Amino acid sequence: MYESDKLTRKINILENADRKNNFPAEDLLKLLPIKRSDNILDLGAGTGYLALPAAKQIDGIVYALDLDVGILTYLESKAKKEKLDNIKTIKGSFENIPLEDNTIDIALASIALHEVNPLSNTLKQINRVLIEKGYLLCVEFEPKEASVSPRVHSSVMEQELLSAGFDIKEKIFPTNKVANEALYIIIAQKQG
Repeated sequence: MYESDKLTRKINILENADRKNNFPAEDLLKLLPIKRSDNILDLGAGTGYLALPAAKQIDGIVYALDLDVGILTYLESKAKKEKLDNIKTIKGSFENIPLEDNTIDIALASIALHEVNPLSNTLKQINRVLIEKGYLLCVEFEPKEASVSPRVHSSVMEQELLSAGFDIKEKIFPTNKVANEALYIIIAQKQG
């Protein structure tokens, strides 16, 4: 019973209407040069905020990576309801992404990278699985002074991305907020 309640609470947080209304996944995906043939990795896929709309745009595979098996099962049921058969859920960590080198065209990390420490190891893993000139979309909360949760400042993220072999293509600081917190978006490309 406890695990079921815990999963339900987590799903409710991830299915936050504020997030979907202020930052529609489709708008975020429009920032990327997605091609029908692409393979996409969604890091911290959760309930499919980005994975589901991405799967509708491609004929390739969306790899939905998350540590939580319950969340991945929920995502699989949502994909089945939407008749999407190109989402492959993977239980795993960001520090050791269970995919071959140079197999992913686009990686998505929406409010996920602040969870890992050190960040450099995860960014090197993302770089490893991306094809040459592959893209990473990073969406994170910009820390504020009184922030209790872990946060990564946009300037720190930018430096970490550069150190991990990425070029910064665009930085966006939207005026919209999620849960009353400011976000930043970085689009990075694997150097090649």
